Amino acid sequence: MGLLNKKVVLVTGGTKGIGLEIVKKFLSEEATVITCARNIPEEKIKNVDYFQLDVSDSLACKNTIESILNKYGKIDVLVANAGITKDAMTYKMTDEMFDDVININLKGIFNVVRYVGPTMENNGTGSIITISSIVGQYGNIGQVNYAASKAGIIGMTKSWAKEFSRKGKQIRVNSIAPGYILTDMVKSVPEELLKKFSDQTMLKRLGEPEEIANAALFLASDLSTYITGTVLDVNGGMRL
Repeated sequence: MGLLNKKVVLVTGGTKGIGLEIVKKFLSEEATVITCARNIPEEKIKNVDYFQLDVSDSLACKNTIESILNKYGKIDVLVANAGITKDAMTYKMTDEMFDDVININLKGIFNVVRYVGPTMENNGTGSIITISSIVGQYGNIGQVNYAASKAGIIGMTKSWAKEFSRKGKQIRVNSIAPGYILTDMVKSVPEELLKKFSDQTMLKRLGEPEEIANAALFLASDLSTYITGTVLDVNGGMRL
């Protein structure tokens, strides 16, 4: 029996990169897996339910969550993963670049959790996992907007861990802060930079998407029933 047997799981941004790997991992552990993204791929994974959603749209989030609850009756696990980057040095960063990243990465997670969290409160149990970043912990040149959004995610996570567990509700809220992970986006970075990032880790290598999915599986499953309000660093011992 899988670690997520009989659990209904929602993964935002689950059509590529880390989100896609989480969807595959959770499916292999016998979860009922739902994912939402702005663009739904033509080639879908069997037994995954897809919803088109822009997480920056609060009303669309409300309607989508209601549709999922009407269909499945509950959401046991939420992985709030949807995110984008629009990098530039501060003096070159436009209002649009800043606002787009904040609206998707930060407000988007708020929009989804604001509707999923209360349903978990009603059920008395649940696990919410947000995806932050090492950049949200240490900052990075040319990523002020991204760093702000990912730092904000950590603050929201810790607040929700307190808020949703009132009156003894068994709702856990944790965040994962990946380092540099070999997604298609990172693989497009020049080889010399990837070598530099790799050398900055204690393990002298970059991470694989499956290693983030394994961390998400741990936090989603009953293996972590006494862990909440934490940030799990999955970065190979990297410090920017």
